[in-house]
Amino acid sequence: MEYTKVEVQVMPPNQVVNELVIAQMGELGFDSFEDVETGFNAYIPSKEFIAVNLDDIVCPIEGIELSYKTQIIPDENWNQVWEDNFFQPITIGNACVIHSSNHQVDKKYQYDIVINPRMAFGSGHHETTGLIVQHILDNEMRDKKVLDMGCGTAILGMLCAMKEAKHVTGVDIDEWAYNNALENIKLNNVSTMDVLLGGAELLSAMSFDLVLANINRNILLNDMVKYVHVLRKGGTIVFSGFYTEDISIIDQEAKKQGLTFLSQKTDNNWAAVAYIKAE
Repeated sequence: MEYTKVEVQVMPPNQVVNELVIAQMGELGFDSFEDVETGFNAYIPSKEFIAVNLDDIVCPIEGIELSYKTQIIPDENWNQVWEDNFFQPITIGNACVIHSSNHQVDKKYQYDIVINPRMAFGSGHHETTGLIVQHILDNEMRDKKVLDMGCGTAILGMLCAMKEAKHVTGVDIDEWAYNNALENIKLNNVSTMDVLLGGAELLSAMSFDLVLANINRNILLNDMVKYVHVLRKGGTIVFSGFYTEDISIIDQEAKKQGLTFLSQKTDNNWAAVAYIKAE
């Protein structure tokens, strides 16, 4: 899939403006963001960028100007973009490391995840991926059936499999992400995870002990009823991909679906909230 990169310059630089504008761009369909010194870069499938009017983005603070520069990134260039710009090995806690096949890690970690991200969201660098990884590390996965919804590179699902989940199902609507997830699963010798190409419409006949949904606010609100439907009684569901100011909106819908609040994690204004389904 071809992507469009939008370089957003914020002058003078202001992190609060970055976060507020990123939230607006997330609503427009941008799915990956990279902080840089003068602002940030945003990525969106080119076929969706056609419908985007950058003039609709409003700077929330007077005296600060936004400017944009766009660049087309063909499929075959995405690996190089990551390698050249911002995909370096990272650790989450003391137990997990995520790195590309081109990077060697000196220290031994209990969970060593190797990915070649291509144009799929979820390198481990994004705060929401890290928040759910931490949830997985903190909780028992053994013998659970897990759904990794919007799986991207399959980091979350593979970690669950490495923690002895009974079976993991990854689902992604993006064909490029689907193929990349399959590649990464093979790369890590994970035998208890499969991946489906599509959306929430694929789930109706399934059942899970744990649902991980790291997508975005609008999709979560729209499809939450479907996620809850396939969650077993007593099971846990973790939502992420939204800002802290959206927690109340997610919480309202979760309670409407009969879920009970379990825990909450935040990082750099991003949030992950876990709920349990009543027995």
